[in-house]
Amino acid sequence: MKMKALLKSILFTIAIFTLTTMEAQTDTIKSLDNKQKAIVRIAAVTAKGDLIKLKEELNTGLDTGLTINQIKESIVHLYAYCGFPRSIRGLQTFMNALDERKAKGLTDVVGVEASPIKEESSKYERGKAILEKLTRAKQDGPKTGYSAFAPEIDTFLKEHLFADIFERDVLTYAERELVTISVIASIGDAEPMLQSHLNICLNVGLTPSQLKDFVGEIKAATGNKEAKAAQKVLEEVLKTRFKK
Repeated sequence: MKMKALLKSILFTIAIFTLTTMEAQTDTIKSLDNKQKAIVRIAAVTAKGDLIKLKEELNTGLDTGLTINQIKESIVHLYAYCGFPRSIRGLQTFMNALDERKAKGLTDVVGVEASPIKEESSKYERGKAILEKLTRAKQDGPKTGYSAFAPEIDTFLKEHLFADIFERDVLTYAERELVTISVIASIGDAEPMLQSHLNICLNVGLTPSQLKDFVGEIKAATGNKEAKAAQKVLEEVLKTRFKK
């Protein structure tokens, strides 16, 4: 019996080691693709208000195959994190870039429009369900922290951010999270929110190596200061998430 139990233990250890090795190998070779990198850079420079660099990144994004609606949706999405002024200036810059490309004879793919929302439940309940899916945590407990201090912001977050915005299907959850962490990293001094959304990134399928790529794109888009701050938060997230 002891020998049989020992054998089972050995086989289990081998299986776990094999799975871990496979996951590590998969993570090593999986990087952000060019479209994802373009989304990161577009969001980052829009948040910073660098409109000259934004025009360059918009052209790069279109050249990599992002549709007009994907880029438009990314710029609309980010207003929830850095405000209407940055978002609207980004959209105006995008309009100008498209006019210039059209004048040069370039034809860009418009892409799909957002599907109509047909859910009949309240926006608060829909937003709560989406937040639970993203965070992998129930949202039924008593409000704490800022949500308890200002309950209205909890309502706004669930009804608007996670229902009105995240519910739209032009971008995937992973793409929306790339926009989100790019904006948060670029504006700075919002480490707790960046930590939360980096964890969500892992929940929606982005890998540690892809998030390391993200830091590199932030460095290229906005500079060393923002990249170093993002790297520090990412290291803490990965350390906690994958601690032995």
